[in-house]
Amino acid sequence: MHLPNKYLHDRIILLLLTINSFFTVLGSVLILLRLVSSSGVIWSSYRSNLGISPYTPGKTLDVLGFILFLLVIFGMNTFLSLKVYQHHRNYAVAVLGLGTLLTFMTIIISNALLVLR
Repeated sequence: MHLPNKYLHDRIILLLLTINSFFTVLGSVLILLRLVSSSGVIWSSYRSNLGISPYTPGKTLDVLGFILFLLVIFGMNTFLSLKVYQHHRNYAVAVLGLGTLLTFMTIIISNALLVLR
């Protein structure tokens, strides 16, 4: 894979890559700390048609899937922005910006599920 020289010298691209990597590591650490610090049932989904108990229990692997999702988001956004940068810089910035938003939303959603524990 060809790595353009301008890609690593672009300050906005490097800023967004740094932010994405920080949020990926932060999200992974927060999820692992929540899993280790408390014990009990992990609520994985809400089903309103179940009546009295609308929350369905899940496994630890279900929550660890969020860490895998964070890593996939980081890898794919970096790869896509690298490929798109050769054609148009603004598209690469948009891809990385949307990746930051998706990473941040993943942290919020995983935290909301682990608080219900």
